[in-house]
Amino acid sequence: MNKPADKFELLPQEQGGNPSLFQELLKQETVPVPDYLAPNHPTFGDQDLSTDRYASADFHRLEAEKMWTRTWQFVGREEQISRPGDHLIYDIVGHSIIVMRGDDGVIRGFHNSCLHRGRALRMSGGKVRELKCPYHGFTWDLQGRLDSIPCEWDFKHLNKSEQNLPQVRVESWLGFVFINMDENAPPLLEYLDALPQHFRDYAFERSVILAHVQRRVPSNWKVAQEAFMESMHARVTHPQLMTFTADCDSQYDMYGDNISRSVTPMAVPSTHTRGVVEPLVLHDILEESGRMADSDGDAHQLPAGQTTRQYIGELNRTIFGEVSGRDLSHATLAELQDAILYSIFPNTQIWAGYCGNIVYRVIPDGDNHESCLFDVMVLWRHKEGEVPPPPARLNRLPDDQPFSAATELGALGPVFDQDMNNLGAMTKGLRASKKAAVTLASYQESRIRHHHETLDKYLGLGGR
Repeated sequence: MNKPADKFELLPQEQGGNPSLFQELLKQETVPVPDYLAPNHPTFGDQDLSTDRYASADFHRLEAEKMWTRTWQFVGREEQISRPGDHLIYDIVGHSIIVMRGDDGVIRGFHNSCLHRGRALRMSGGKVRELKCPYHGFTWDLQGRLDSIPCEWDFKHLNKSEQNLPQVRVESWLGFVFINMDENAPPLLEYLDALPQHFRDYAFERSVILAHVQRRVPSNWKVAQEAFMESMHARVTHPQLMTFTADCDSQYDMYGDNISRSVTPMAVPSTHTRGVVEPLVLHDILEESGRMADSDGDAHQLPAGQTTRQYIGELNRTIFGEVSGRDLSHATLAELQDAILYSIFPNTQIWAGYCGNIVYRVIPDGDNHESCLFDVMVLWRHKEGEVPPPPARLNRLPDDQPFSAATELGALGPVFDQDMNNLGAMTKGLRASKKAAVTLASYQESRIRHHHETLDKYLGLGGR
């Protein structure tokens, strides 16, 4: 079919917003609704944030000293390092970690530095039979034990058994591999608070990486992280999404220090609009969202008496169930289609639900406080007992290429480009601010405030 008429009324921006919409939609579910979809919103103040948090090199150094070395950080998926010798490199503000599967099947993290003269042992991930320094040839086995010394007669002062590669803590959850440089940090599952309970039915352990794309962007890492912590920007930044995305109607929740969530209802128009017809909602969500089970808006027609939310939910239920080999008759329409996005402090965000999950990670660009790497994965599922396809290889885009150049992202690429177009301008504006402060919305930007309150606890600015 041709695209339905897209004539509708755009209301004044002052009028939009119904934060109760998601809970109202849950009342229409025909299956039991999980308790964890209930709202959980603490009270925050409304104080401004100083622009120094983003624009100051000193603040960046304080984070490097007191926060990055003490938090659990997502490095990659277990399926990316499935064989002995497979490894990933995680570089974070002056630290470099080799995360590698040993020949005993255990995943370990090693500081990426030769114990001889300090050369980085690996410059990129891949597969090796041993860790051999390319400078002089000191060699460690896959468990980090010193195996070979060049001209060993000249190093009699070394006790070989004491020259194992220093390690960092590595723990996994549902196939997500995390590292922590703090030996005294709480276990990962404790750090994740409510997240394991919320994600218990989504089978992330059987994920397949369909796409993995990364690009450098000209902004502080927190600016990029915060671009995905609220949905109120969609009206101006992503106007094409308003016919099927309840942007300013999102629910915002927090759990302990490290976990926050936004829930943005899908397959319903924004309350910034009036007069959007259901056939247009159906067409646009298939063509523009990039997360549904099908992306052909012309291949579907809404049955009489059915809403787009019902139709898309059932379409996803069928296809997601077939892909994963699971009976999803118990799944809510919300978990089958809504944008349920969790943040794990400090720099990772994961979309919940049964399939079509996106993972965002923002990595500071070394000592440059006004640059970062924006990293995105798209996860699918495979059937239990089925040999999964190999994970997609990282597509590292040149700095001057848009995300839309990564065709594997589909409709998501142009959406990311719209977000990225704000980031360089944020850097310029934060630097130029006469006000020298950022003002946040009390509710819709509360995940950002929660993020900064946790950051302050690590930095000793809020008492930890």
